[in-house]
Amino acid sequence: MRAIFVKESGPPEVLEIEEVGTPNPGPDQVLIEVAVAGVNYADVGMRAGMIGSPHAVDLPYTPGFEVVGTVAAVGESVEAVSEGERVAAVLPSGGYAEYAVAAAESVIAVPEGVGFEDANALLVQGLTAYGVLHDSARVRRGEGVLVMAAGGGVGTLAMQLAKLAGAAPVIGAAGSRNKLDLALSLGADYAFDYTQDGWVDEVLGATDGRGVDVVLESVGGDVGTGAYDCLAPLGRLVTFGAASGEGLRPPDMWQLSMRGQTVGGYGGPWLRPSAAATARGAISDFLRDGGLKVVRGPSFPLERASEAHRAIEERRTSGKVLLTVG
Repeated sequence: MRAIFVKESGPPEVLEIEEVGTPNPGPDQVLIEVAVAGVNYADVGMRAGMIGSPHAVDLPYTPGFEVVGTVAAVGESVEAVSEGERVAAVLPSGGYAEYAVAAAESVIAVPEGVGFEDANALLVQGLTAYGVLHDSARVRRGEGVLVMAAGGGVGTLAMQLAKLAGAAPVIGAAGSRNKLDLALSLGADYAFDYTQDGWVDEVLGATDGRGVDVVLESVGGDVGTGAYDCLAPLGRLVTFGAASGEGLRPPDMWQLSMRGQTVGGYGGPWLRPSAAATARGAISDFLRDGGLKVVRGPSFPLERASEAHRAIEERRTSGKVLLTVG
Protein backbone atom coordinates (compact mmCIF):
# COMPACT_ATOMS: atom_id res chain seq x y z
CA MET A 1 0.00 0.00 0.00
CA ARG A 2 0.96 3.66 -0.35
CA ALA A 3 1.51 5.80 2.74
CA ILE A 4 2.88 9.25 3.56
CA PHE A 5 5.83 9.47 5.95
CA VAL A 6 7.45 12.25 7.96
CA LYS A 7 11.08 11.35 8.62
CA GLU A 8 12.17 14.74 9.93
CA SER A 9 10.40 17.93 10.97
CA GLY A 10 10.33 20.66 8.38
CA PRO A 11 8.38 22.29 5.54
CA PRO A 12 5.58 20.52 3.63
CA GLU A 13 8.12 18.90 1.32
CA VAL A 14 9.21 16.52 4.10
CA LEU A 15 5.99 14.60 3.44
CA GLU A 16 7.10 11.63 1.31
CA ILE A 17 5.01 8.88 -0.21
CA GLU A 18 6.29 5.31 -0.03
CA GLU A 19 5.13 1.79 -0.85
CA VAL A 20 4.91 -0.33 2.30
CA GLY A 21 3.22 -3.50 3.44
CA THR A 22 -0.44 -3.43 4.42
CA PRO A 23 -0.76 -3.75 8.21
CA ASN A 24 -2.77 -6.44 9.95
CA PRO A 25 -5.23 -5.58 12.71
CA GLY A 26 -4.30 -6.82 16.14
CA PRO A 27 -6.71 -7.90 18.86
CA ASP A 28 -9.46 -5.30 19.40
CA GLN A 29 -8.44 -3.49 16.20
CA VAL A 30 -9.89 -3.04 12.72
CA LEU A 31 -8.23 -2.43 9.38
CA ILE A 32 -9.88 0.34 7.35
CA GLU A 33 -9.55 0.78 3.61
CA VAL A 34 -9.29 4.56 3.58
CA ALA A 35 -11.50 6.55 1.23
CA VAL A 36 -10.72 10.03 2.61
CA ALA A 37 -8.35 11.24 5.31
CA GLY A 38 -8.86 14.52 7.12
CA VAL A 39 -6.13 17.15 7.12
CA ASN A 40 -6.03 19.30 10.25
CA TYR A 41 -3.98 22.22 11.50
CA ALA A 42 -2.59 19.89 14.18
CA ASP A 43 -1.12 17.71 11.41
CA VAL A 44 0.62 20.78 9.99
CA GLY A 45 1.96 21.86 13.37
CA MET A 46 3.29 18.39 14.19
CA ARG A 47 5.01 18.07 10.82
CA ALA A 48 6.67 21.46 11.25
CA GLY A 49 7.79 20.59 14.77
CA MET A 50 5.72 23.42 16.28
CA ILE A 51 3.36 21.37 18.43
CA GLY A 52 3.26 17.92 19.94
CA SER A 53 0.56 15.32 19.68
CA PRO A 54 -1.80 14.18 22.40
CA HIS A 55 -0.41 10.75 21.55
CA ALA A 56 3.32 10.01 21.51
CA VAL A 57 4.52 9.69 17.91
CA ASP A 58 8.19 9.12 17.13
CA LEU A 59 9.90 9.83 13.83
CA PRO A 60 9.39 8.47 11.26
CA TYR A 61 5.60 8.42 11.33
CA THR A 62 2.58 8.56 9.04
CA PRO A 63 0.42 11.63 9.83
CA GLY A 64 -3.35 11.71 10.02
CA PHE A 65 -5.75 11.63 12.97
CA GLU A 66 -8.92 10.79 11.10
CA VAL A 67 -10.06 8.45 8.34
CA VAL A 68 -13.33 7.44 6.72
CA GLY A 69 -13.72 4.32 4.63
CA THR A 70 -14.68 0.65 4.65
CA VAL A 71 -13.69 -2.04 7.14
CA ALA A 72 -11.33 -4.43 5.35
CA ALA A 73 -10.58 -6.79 8.24
CA VAL A 74 -11.17 -7.15 11.97
CA GLY A 75 -8.90 -8.48 14.68
CA GLU A 76 -9.61 -11.06 17.33
CA SER A 77 -12.32 -10.25 19.89
CA VAL A 78 -13.92 -7.61 17.64
CA GLU A 79 -17.66 -8.20 17.48
CA ALA A 80 -19.25 -4.75 17.17
CA VAL A 81 -17.70 -4.02 13.76
CA SER A 82 -17.89 -6.18 10.64
CA GLU A 83 -16.03 -6.33 7.33
CA GLY A 84 -17.64 -4.16 4.66
CA GLU A 85 -19.10 -1.57 7.07
CA ARG A 86 -18.77 2.13 6.23
CA VAL A 87 -17.00 3.72 9.19
CA ALA A 88 -15.13 6.74 10.50
CA ALA A 89 -12.35 6.61 13.08
CA VAL A 90 -9.98 8.81 15.06
CA LEU A 91 -6.39 7.51 15.20
CA PRO A 92 -3.22 8.42 17.11
CA SER A 93 -1.58 8.68 13.66
CA GLY A 94 -1.42 6.76 10.38
CA GLY A 95 -4.36 8.21 8.45
CA TYR A 96 -2.45 9.38 5.35
CA ALA A 97 -2.40 5.90 3.82
CA GLU A 98 -4.44 3.51 1.71
CA TYR A 99 -5.10 1.35 4.79
CA ALA A 100 -5.10 2.34 8.45
CA VAL A 101 -5.45 0.41 11.71
CA ALA A 102 -7.82 1.78 14.35
CA ALA A 103 -8.91 0.66 17.79
CA ALA A 104 -12.32 -0.95 17.46
CA GLU A 105 -13.70 1.26 20.24
CA SER A 106 -12.79 4.39 18.24
CA VAL A 107 -14.75 3.30 15.16
CA ILE A 108 -18.21 4.72 14.49
CA ALA A 109 -20.66 3.81 11.75
CA VAL A 110 -21.26 6.33 8.98
CA PRO A 111 -25.01 7.06 8.94
CA GLU A 112 -27.02 6.03 5.91
CA GLY A 113 -27.28 8.88 3.45
CA VAL A 114 -24.09 10.59 4.70
CA GLY A 115 -21.18 10.54 2.25
CA PHE A 116 -17.60 9.75 3.17
CA GLU A 117 -16.57 13.41 2.77
CA ASP A 118 -19.28 14.73 5.09
CA ALA A 119 -18.66 11.95 7.60
CA ASN A 120 -15.37 13.65 8.51
CA ALA A 121 -17.53 16.09 10.48
CA LEU A 122 -18.06 13.27 12.98
CA LEU A 123 -14.36 13.32 13.77
CA VAL A 124 -11.81 15.84 15.08
CA GLN A 125 -13.25 19.11 13.82
CA GLY A 126 -16.86 18.23 14.56
CA LEU A 127 -16.06 16.92 18.03
CA THR A 128 -13.96 20.02 18.70
CA ALA A 129 -16.68 22.42 17.56
CA TYR A 130 -19.29 20.68 19.69
CA GLY A 131 -17.01 20.23 22.70
CA VAL A 132 -15.71 23.80 22.75
CA LEU A 133 -19.23 25.19 22.51
CA HIS A 134 -21.12 22.84 24.82
CA ASP A 135 -18.63 21.19 27.19
CA SER A 136 -16.20 24.06 27.76
CA ALA A 137 -18.16 27.25 27.02
CA ARG A 138 -21.50 25.75 28.17
CA VAL A 139 -23.45 27.97 25.82
CA ARG A 140 -27.05 28.80 26.70
CA ARG A 141 -29.98 29.86 24.56
CA GLY A 142 -30.03 33.59 23.88
CA GLU A 143 -26.33 34.15 24.57
CA GLY A 144 -24.11 35.96 22.09
CA VAL A 145 -21.29 33.90 20.59
CA LEU A 146 -18.19 35.08 18.72
CA VAL A 147 -16.45 32.41 16.60
CA MET A 148 -12.90 33.23 15.57
CA ALA A 149 -11.43 31.72 12.38
CA ALA A 150 -15.02 31.36 11.27
CA GLY A 151 -14.11 30.15 7.79
CA GLY A 152 -12.15 27.11 8.98
CA GLY A 153 -13.31 23.55 9.48
CA VAL A 154 -14.08 24.00 13.19
CA GLY A 155 -15.39 27.53 12.78
CA THR A 156 -17.93 26.71 10.06
CA LEU A 157 -19.35 23.92 12.21
CA ALA A 158 -19.23 25.89 15.47
CA MET A 159 -21.29 28.76 14.04
CA GLN A 160 -24.00 26.38 12.88
CA LEU A 161 -24.00 24.49 16.18
CA ALA A 162 -24.32 27.81 18.04
CA LYS A 163 -27.38 28.69 15.95
CA LEU A 164 -28.86 25.24 16.56
CA ALA A 165 -28.34 25.80 20.30
CA GLY A 166 -30.33 29.04 20.13
CA ALA A 167 -27.40 31.44 20.57
CA ALA A 168 -28.00 35.04 19.47
CA PRO A 169 -26.32 36.87 18.00
CA VAL A 170 -23.79 34.54 16.40
CA ILE A 171 -20.82 36.52 15.08
CA GLY A 172 -18.11 35.16 12.82
CA ALA A 173 -14.64 36.71 12.55
CA ALA A 174 -12.24 35.82 9.76
CA GLY A 175 -9.44 37.30 7.67
CA SER A 176 -10.88 37.57 4.15
CA ARG A 177 -14.03 38.69 2.37
CA ASN A 178 -14.70 35.19 1.04
CA LYS A 179 -14.63 33.71 4.54
CA LEU A 180 -16.88 36.46 5.88
CA ASP A 181 -19.39 35.78 3.12
CA LEU A 182 -19.19 32.07 3.93
CA ALA A 183 -19.92 32.78 7.60
CA LEU A 184 -23.01 34.80 6.69
CA SER A 185 -24.21 32.08 4.31
CA LEU A 186 -24.04 29.58 7.19
CA GLY A 187 -26.31 31.68 9.37
CA ALA A 188 -23.99 34.08 11.20
CA ASP A 189 -25.84 37.26 12.16
CA TYR A 190 -22.70 39.36 11.62
CA ALA A 191 -19.23 38.77 10.21
CA PHE A 192 -16.19 40.99 10.74
CA ASP A 193 -12.64 41.02 9.38
CA TYR A 194 -10.17 40.67 12.25
CA THR A 195 -7.29 41.88 10.07
CA GLN A 196 -8.86 45.36 9.91
CA ASP A 197 -8.53 48.05 12.55
CA GLY A 198 -11.71 48.61 14.48
CA TRP A 199 -13.09 45.08 14.24
CA VAL A 200 -13.45 44.87 18.03
CA ASP A 201 -15.56 48.06 17.98
CA GLU A 202 -17.73 46.46 15.29
CA VAL A 203 -18.38 43.44 17.51
CA LEU A 204 -19.19 45.68 20.46
CA GLY A 205 -21.48 47.77 18.24
CA ALA A 206 -23.36 44.67 17.13
CA THR A 207 -24.02 43.82 20.80
CA ASP A 208 -25.01 47.36 21.89
CA GLY A 209 -21.64 47.79 23.57
CA ARG A 210 -22.02 44.84 25.92
CA GLY A 211 -19.89 42.26 24.16
CA VAL A 212 -20.57 38.56 23.68
CA ASP A 213 -21.17 35.92 26.32
CA VAL A 214 -18.99 33.30 24.64
CA VAL A 215 -15.81 33.59 22.57
CA LEU A 216 -14.40 30.54 20.77
CA GLU A 217 -10.77 31.56 20.15
CA SER A 218 -8.28 29.71 17.95
CA VAL A 219 -6.05 32.42 16.45
CA GLY A 220 -3.96 33.77 19.33
CA GLY A 221 -1.57 36.72 19.31
CA ASP A 222 -2.96 40.22 18.77
CA VAL A 223 -6.16 38.82 17.31
CA GLY A 224 -6.74 36.70 20.40
CA THR A 225 -6.23 39.76 22.59
CA GLY A 226 -8.86 41.58 20.56
CA ALA A 227 -11.22 38.64 20.93
CA TYR A 228 -10.87 38.83 24.70
CA ASP A 229 -11.79 42.54 24.53
CA CYS A 230 -15.10 41.47 22.96
CA LEU A 231 -16.09 39.46 26.05
CA ALA A 232 -19.06 40.65 28.11
CA PRO A 233 -19.20 40.68 31.90
CA LEU A 234 -19.59 37.10 33.20
CA GLY A 235 -18.54 35.89 29.74
CA ARG A 236 -16.49 32.79 28.93
CA LEU A 237 -13.61 32.58 26.47
CA VAL A 238 -12.36 29.14 25.40
CA THR A 239 -9.06 28.83 23.57
CA PHE A 240 -8.38 25.72 21.48
CA GLY A 241 -5.73 26.69 18.93
CA ALA A 242 -3.18 29.25 17.78
CA ALA A 243 -3.38 29.62 14.00
CA SER A 244 -1.21 32.75 14.18
CA GLY A 245 1.64 30.69 15.63
CA GLU A 246 1.40 32.62 18.89
CA GLY A 247 -0.71 31.45 21.81
CA LEU A 248 -3.35 33.48 23.60
CA ARG A 249 -1.67 36.02 25.87
CA PRO A 250 -2.65 35.83 29.53
CA PRO A 251 -5.46 38.30 30.24
CA ASP A 252 -5.36 40.88 33.00
CA MET A 253 -6.32 38.86 36.07
CA TRP A 254 -7.72 41.91 37.87
CA GLN A 255 -10.03 42.59 34.94
CA LEU A 256 -11.13 38.95 34.94
CA SER A 257 -11.98 39.21 38.61
CA MET A 258 -13.77 42.55 38.39
CA ARG A 259 -15.83 41.49 35.37
CA GLY A 260 -16.50 37.93 36.54
CA GLN A 261 -15.11 36.46 33.33
CA THR A 262 -13.65 33.01 32.69
CA VAL A 263 -10.84 32.02 30.31
CA GLY A 264 -10.28 28.32 29.76
CA GLY A 265 -9.01 25.77 27.29
CA TYR A 266 -10.31 22.77 25.39
CA GLY A 267 -7.92 19.85 25.14
CA GLY A 268 -9.71 17.67 22.63
CA PRO A 269 -12.24 14.82 22.55
CA TRP A 270 -9.68 12.30 23.84
CA LEU A 271 -9.80 14.04 27.23
CA ARG A 272 -13.58 13.59 27.49
CA PRO A 273 -14.47 10.18 25.96
CA SER A 274 -18.03 10.14 27.31
CA ALA A 275 -18.68 13.69 26.11
CA ALA A 276 -17.24 12.78 22.71
CA ALA A 277 -19.78 9.98 22.39
CA THR A 278 -22.59 12.46 23.08
CA ALA A 279 -21.14 14.87 20.54
CA ARG A 280 -20.88 12.19 17.85
CA GLY A 281 -24.52 11.26 18.36
CA ALA A 282 -25.70 14.86 18.13
CA ILE A 283 -23.62 15.64 15.05
CA SER A 284 -24.75 12.42 13.37
CA ASP A 285 -28.39 13.40 13.94
CA PHE A 286 -27.80 16.92 12.60
CA LEU A 287 -26.10 15.56 9.48
CA ARG A 288 -28.85 13.02 8.87
CA ASP A 289 -31.59 15.62 9.34
CA GLY A 290 -29.87 18.26 7.23
CA GLY A 291 -29.48 20.70 10.12
CA LEU A 292 -25.71 20.81 9.77
CA LYS A 293 -23.85 21.56 6.56
CA VAL A 294 -20.28 20.39 6.13
CA VAL A 295 -18.31 22.98 4.19
CA ARG A 296 -15.94 21.07 1.98
CA GLY A 297 -12.60 22.69 1.43
CA PRO A 298 -10.14 21.62 -1.24
CA SER A 299 -9.39 17.93 -1.74
CA PHE A 300 -5.98 16.59 -2.72
CA PRO A 301 -4.91 13.11 -3.81
CA LEU A 302 -2.73 11.27 -1.31
CA GLU A 303 0.49 11.93 -3.24
CA ARG A 304 -0.13 15.69 -3.00
CA ALA A 305 -0.33 15.80 0.79
CA SER A 306 2.40 18.46 0.86
CA GLU A 307 0.17 20.79 -1.19
CA ALA A 308 -2.65 20.33 1.31
CA HIS A 309 -0.34 21.25 4.17
CA ARG A 310 0.98 24.32 2.36
CA ALA A 311 -2.55 25.53 1.60
CA ILE A 312 -3.46 25.31 5.29
CA GLU A 313 -0.23 27.01 6.38
CA GLU A 314 -0.84 29.90 4.01
CA ARG A 315 -4.44 30.30 5.27
CA ARG A 316 -5.85 29.69 1.77
CA THR A 317 -8.50 27.17 2.77
CA SER A 318 -12.06 27.26 4.06
CA GLY A 319 -13.97 24.32 5.47
CA LYS A 320 -12.74 20.75 5.66
CA VAL A 321 -9.51 19.86 3.80
CA LEU A 322 -9.30 16.23 2.69
CA LEU A 323 -6.93 13.75 1.11
CA THR A 324 -8.74 11.47 -1.32
CA VAL A 325 -7.29 7.98 -1.14
CA GLY A 326 -9.68 5.29 -2.34
